[in-house]
Amino acid sequence: MAPPSAISPERASNHHNGDITPSAEVPLEPGISQSKAKVQMPKFPQPPTFADKYAERDYLKGRLAAAFRIFGKYGYDEGVAGHITLRDPVQPDTFWVNPFGVAFSLIKRSDLIQVDHDGNVIDGGDVRLLNSAAFMIHGAIHRSRPDVLCAAHSHSIYGRSFCSLGRKLDMITQDACSFYNDLALYESFNGIVLAEKEGNDIAACLGSKKAALLQNHGLLTVGGSIEAAVFWFISLEKCCQAQLMADAAAGGRGHETVKIHDDDAAFTYKTIGSPMAGYFSAKPLFDVLEKECGGEYMQ
Repeated sequence: MAPPSAISPERASNHHNGDITPSAEVPLEPGISQSKAKVQMPKFPQPPTFADKYAERDYLKGRLAAAFRIFGKYGYDEGVAGHITLRDPVQPDTFWVNPFGVAFSLIKRSDLIQVDHDGNVIDGGDVRLLNSAAFMIHGAIHRSRPDVLCAAHSHSIYGRSFCSLGRKLDMITQDACSFYNDLALYESFNGIVLAEKEGNDIAACLGSKKAALLQNHGLLTVGGSIEAAVFWFISLEKCCQAQLMADAAAGGRGHETVKIHDDDAAFTYKTIGSPMAGYFSAKPLFDVLEKECGGEYMQ
């Protein structure tokens, strides 16, 4: 039975046998007019803006170092594989990336290396080894997508497992709807990406989307902020895990998973699949890391 506060007797439309049919209209707090009762959504936090591009670079490099620590915390490192890149705000035709062979969980802001679009390391920390695959994939993405600030790729366990199936995600959960019509499938594997053509092909397949499943390889996500790219990667990894589990459970019973209708998936995407949704959803991850590390990664 509904609590009394949810029933408005004076608006009841059915009094048969003493029953009251509750109104669909939610009653107002005493003394609050209809006009004042309209919900005013608070403004969500926005990415900071900078007048000084060098200050912006410093800030973003700190966020990129934090992103690597988050990936390390979630176990997305696999030996020396994996990379996250940041378009440099001072020299937009260059990007910052992790030095090859430095553990995600140890990366500091001062360790990051700056790479131009010819693959030359032009600035950065003591270790200036560049992962060739990182350059081939991310260089192509940054060249073809001026809207992308950050791109992330790693060999996470559920992502690479799902990518062996050569199929896209089914819309079986609310979270999967973040990727509704916004997820590419790269249906090729030619070994480690060491050729420029392969990088260009991946970038072309990604198109304007925010994520791609690289067949027999792993996940790739991009964003207009570091936070969005990181959150989309984590969310996509969990969506892959959820579908692998759901498909196994349904198959074991001779059933199929229940799919979300296209209209409902599209509606949900508008709420949780936007760039700002990605940015805001990552905020707790970065807040927790700051608390756990005490800013050590900012060195």
